[in-house]
Amino acid sequence: MRTTSLNRLAGAIALLGAVLPAPIAQATPSHGIAMQGEPALPADFDHLGFVNPDAPQGGTMRYGVYGTFDNLNPVIVRGALTTARGIWFDKEFGNLVFEPLMQRSPEEPFTMYGLLAETVETDAERTFVEFQLNPRATFSDGKPVRPKDVLFTVEMLREHGRPFYANWLRPAVKIEKVGEHGVRFTFDETATRETPLLIAGLPVLPEHAFDRETFEHTTLEPVIGSGPYVIADVKPGQQITYRKNPDYWGRDLPMKQGIDNYDAIVIDYYRDANAQFEAFKKGNTYVYNEGGPTVTGDPSHWETAYDFPAAQDGRVVKETFEAGTPALTMGFIFNTRRPIFADRNVRKALSMLFDFEWANRNLYYDAYGRTGSFFQDSELSALGVPASEGETALLAPYADAVDPEVMEGTYKPTVSDGSGADRQVMRGALGLFKQAGYSLQGGQMVGPYGRPLSFEILAQTPMQERLALSYKRTLGRLGISVSVRQVDDSQYQARKNTFDYDMIVGAYTSSLSPGAEQVYRWGSISKDLQGTFNYAGVADPAVDAMIDAMVNARSREDFVTAVRAYDRVLISGHYMVPLFYLPKQRLARWNFVKHPEATPLYGYQLPSFWLER
Repeated sequence: MRTTSLNRLAGAIALLGAVLPAPIAQATPSHGIAMQGEPALPADFDHLGFVNPDAPQGGTMRYGVYGTFDNLNPVIVRGALTTARGIWFDKEFGNLVFEPLMQRSPEEPFTMYGLLAETVETDAERTFVEFQLNPRATFSDGKPVRPKDVLFTVEMLREHGRPFYANWLRPAVKIEKVGEHGVRFTFDETATRETPLLIAGLPVLPEHAFDRETFEHTTLEPVIGSGPYVIADVKPGQQITYRKNPDYWGRDLPMKQGIDNYDAIVIDYYRDANAQFEAFKKGNTYVYNEGGPTVTGDPSHWETAYDFPAAQDGRVVKETFEAGTPALTMGFIFNTRRPIFADRNVRKALSMLFDFEWANRNLYYDAYGRTGSFFQDSELSALGVPASEGETALLAPYADAVDPEVMEGTYKPTVSDGSGADRQVMRGALGLFKQAGYSLQGGQMVGPYGRPLSFEILAQTPMQERLALSYKRTLGRLGISVSVRQVDDSQYQARKNTFDYDMIVGAYTSSLSPGAEQVYRWGSISKDLQGTFNYAGVADPAVDAMIDAMVNARSREDFVTAVRAYDRVLISGHYMVPLFYLPKQRLARWNFVKHPEATPLYGYQLPSFWLER
């Protein structure tokens, strides 16, 4: 009897073991965290692969930027558009004053390595993240960086920070100090795999150096941070000077080798783009970023403006760099909140009528490539690639969301004969207009309710106006009435933020790790949320579903699958008239400005440059 009972008990235990899930692996602290997979660098790495760890130190770097500033607190809503460059979250100049818990590597799609946080810990489901602060970390006034500073930062960002900070932090339902140096964030079910990395990218502000009562106010008093530089001099709206902190706590960290090589950095502000370039020509600033296809840049400048002596005799060097990131996505953006742009066939027809070949040759010295994807020239692009089985499965519930040629990988933007009046293209567009209920009547394109098709393109700069006028001429040949209005910057920003336009010229930067930011570009919840980047007014369940799949992907393979499916949905929505991009980054520099031989995945990195005189 006893033997039989024991056998039954053993069988029951075995059966229970078969049906219960395997034990979850114990989370352990790590030196880094990746969006998918593991960090590429080992725990004992001593510097990033692209830098020159023996770069000469010293000298004063001088940058020139367009615009003005009246605020030194870069995280608050007030003054968000007029904060001095370089203090924090600056893609060109780095984080000079404030630092994040962990630093992003420009050599990997999305991996963070320790900075203020010595280690990071999370579980397989990423239901929490715990950071252990580096005990050596101090602010520039010598006071230590403590867990209470992290808690203070979270409080201020939630109450007074820019909206994306609150979005990053929303899943954190519990934040607590753990031990002497630890901070733990526990998440609810709204967290994604990206959430721990977004929080790792938060700045840490010194509680002792800010007043809670006045935190939300703009300030021109130098702020205190933990970064390699301190604010040495401020001339509001004109110039800000940073001086290297000789007691910077992190100078020996692996992430800081070959980085921040100057004794001082001066950033001069210019209200006029011509004045900014003239300052560079005279040697008052040392690098000039030829931004290419931006909403304000002019690519012909690269071909025509470098006929001055310093460029001719080699003292000024023009260089191009190849990055592995998606190209900038630029286009005429339809405001689909307007009834005239509600029909996808109308948007597709209008997109066909932009004559890229004419504009590229006559306006831009054939400098551009044609944009066809929201992740152009990267592994994330669906352009020219048939949908995989994984993509097909993701898109199956949304059969009407993707054009057949986009699924098949045969889609490409319309190619014209470059005349500005390609009859074959116009016939194709006219067919789409007819499907939408339009017809040509007395030389006008008249809609299903008897109203002529007409709209306004809102322009911000003379370059945009010139481009819009060339588009207007082509549309006029099919009886489409277009007006072009250029307004000053303040009016443009106000109308853009309130979606008060028919069509604008817009641009979106992209990375190899698109994620939560896409919700505020194309997600349904941002359609009517003023101040977001959903300029097109998109509210599409297929878009929302692909974003969800993207942020919850665990492997790089699944992530690429989700992003390509997402790209197909956006392409097929025809939410913008795709324009153009520069295949390579362009930078001009004085020849005493040097840089590493290698270019990382995200392109050249100004903080890794140095001076040699």
